[in-house]
Amino acid sequence: MRIAITGSIATDHLMAFPGRFAEQLMPDQLAAVSLSFLVDDLEVRRGGVAANIALGLARLGLAPVLVGAVGPDFGEYGSWLRGEGVDTASVRVSSTRQTARFMCTTDLDRNQIASFYAGAMAEAREIELSPTAARLGGLDLVLVSPNDPTAMVRHTEECRALGRPFAADPGQQIARIDGADLLRLVDGAWVLFTNEYEAALLCKHTDRTHDELLESVGTWITTLGAEGIRIERAGEEPVTVPAVPVTDPVEPTGLGDSFRAGFLAGTSWGLDMTRSSQLGCAMAALTLRHVGPQGDKLDTDALLDSIRETYGEQAADELAAHLGGAR
Repeated sequence: MRIAITGSIATDHLMAFPGRFAEQLMPDQLAAVSLSFLVDDLEVRRGGVAANIALGLARLGLAPVLVGAVGPDFGEYGSWLRGEGVDTASVRVSSTRQTARFMCTTDLDRNQIASFYAGAMAEAREIELSPTAARLGGLDLVLVSPNDPTAMVRHTEECRALGRPFAADPGQQIARIDGADLLRLVDGAWVLFTNEYEAALLCKHTDRTHDELLESVGTWITTLGAEGIRIERAGEEPVTVPAVPVTDPVEPTGLGDSFRAGFLAGTSWGLDMTRSSQLGCAMAALTLRHVGPQGDKLDTDALLDSIRETYGEQAADELAAHLGGAR
């Protein structure tokens, strides 16, 4: 299956605050917040939503195509991704701007405060999908994940023009995109991905109810943190897939990206959405056990053990049959 992953490619600066943000926020002073958090640790890691998802797919044995914009500092990162099995031939390299930066501080409750510098990502609006489709002999699916807002709308419209199915993952950019463009992003999506807060924000910005938005997409998948995920289709009862428990969580950056990689891999193998979501939850649990969204090589034994313990022997056996190419 030829899957193009469009979105951000970035370097992550991940910091740990040995306290709780909530204890530092004064409700009567929120209109004039001025805070500085002294952090204990700084980890600089490879990241970006699209790159994280593409890497996860590659480690599960697929050959994803990464589509985004980077700076001239991308050389080593790009070489590493290609070595991991990610196709980077459709990545645009800016001559003037550096690769995007994600700066995130996590507290003891795994709450996060983050900033994102777009840098070269702003040039993603110049990328066309048709050359990528021509190079590969077509695309079976395009994931439109957080990116330059103009690029996101353009990619979605191109998918419609090319007659290609797309998955909508507006994520952090919901707050930056007006309601009309948000509707252009999600209407007709094969799958819409959000977390609970993003779902509420999407309804607010589009001035549509949850049910109205659900009617406009094929499937809506909402991540629920430690409660797992919810799968919704118009006219059907929602299905909840529990999360894989993690007793020793380390750092939560990239959990949603890992879930998406597992889910997309499962559906590309022809598995139903419940089984694909179980794989996604297991991938997210592995990510939660280390710092940064990309981690080390995929530990398929640990992955299958967690699936077996949470979802049963049949789930593990069914997924194991597809993991022979995992790396």
